[in-house]
Amino acid sequence: MLNLIHASDFHLDSPFSGLSPERAAQRRSEQRSLLDDLAQLAQTRGADLVLLSGDLFDSDRVYRETADALVSALSRIPCPVFIAPGNHDYYAASSPYAAMRWPENVHIFSTARMEGMDLPDLNCTVWGGAFTEPHMGLSPLHGFTAPAGDGRIHLGVLHADVEGGPDYGPVTRQDLATSGLSYLALGHVHQWSGVQRAGNTRWAYSGCPEGRGFDETGEKGVLYVEVGRESAEAQFIPLARRRYQTLSVDLTGQSDHLAAVAAALPADTANDVYRILLTGQAEPPELGRLERALAPRFYGLTLRDCTRIPVQLWARRGEDSLTGIFLQLMWEKCQADPDNRSLQQAVRFGLAALEQGEDPYL
Repeated sequence: MLNLIHASDFHLDSPFSGLSPERAAQRRSEQRSLLDDLAQLAQTRGADLVLLSGDLFDSDRVYRETADALVSALSRIPCPVFIAPGNHDYYAASSPYAAMRWPENVHIFSTARMEGMDLPDLNCTVWGGAFTEPHMGLSPLHGFTAPAGDGRIHLGVLHADVEGGPDYGPVTRQDLATSGLSYLALGHVHQWSGVQRAGNTRWAYSGCPEGRGFDETGEKGVLYVEVGRESAEAQFIPLARRRYQTLSVDLTGQSDHLAAVAAALPADTANDVYRILLTGQAEPPELGRLERALAPRFYGLTLRDCTRIPVQLWARRGEDSLTGIFLQLMWEKCQADPDNRSLQQAVRFGLAALEQGEDPYL
């Protein structure tokens, strides 16, 4: 039985373009701290191997501080480390993988074809391949089968897309089933997949260790995996310092919108980035006021108005007034296209202009 740390998709030195320059620099620094956590985890768990499944870097532009932090962290890992470059950090003469000086315990796969490294002391062979350009249309497992009957544990580390599109190392379940690998550590998908099985091969995506946007919500981390020739069990270990979360709050029947949102929030949100969706039938929420009141509770906050016009407002469409005529016209449009958010907003802005003479969102 072998003990592994499986991690991928750190995307070090991401631009974090949606944040201020100061916050973006802070987030990149926090990414570097994840490397220390990785080294500490390998030490604490007594890992036999660390498998890094690509997109360690976000691009070929790497800050000196990041390179230094990575080399320092990997040198403190007391076991072999294997890296399979991905589509963001593909192996090339100009890539950081070729330019940097790596610790002796680190091996970087540099060819698209599968390459094996024997580790006699562990009675295993680690197989891996690399993206050598941003797109790779051929399955990295095409035509590959690890040797059978040698009594070794055969492991794989790849950046690939299982049953995915043609551009990012597409791997079929048949490829997996015929690979002869006991466990395949995959990168590319940023969500922990759980351990899957194809034939006698177990495989998993570890997901990314830290979210960078609302397409990467929830808990993020790495895997601690116990692997035998015919078994693999994985434990997900959270590492993320900040989480991206989306929360829906129904404002139907709520006169105090701020109190309604506050009541729906978890106790501790100070380190996280939230997108709050305001839903239900409600008077137009004052987004500016709500954001000013709530922002101190978050590292980052976005509010979105997804509410609908209250039923009682539509009742006024029968009035013999300009407001009544406007509401009747808009009612007919909304009935024809009930999911059109722009029409809902047009009603609110129209009512504000007719009756308050002001923008309801300010």
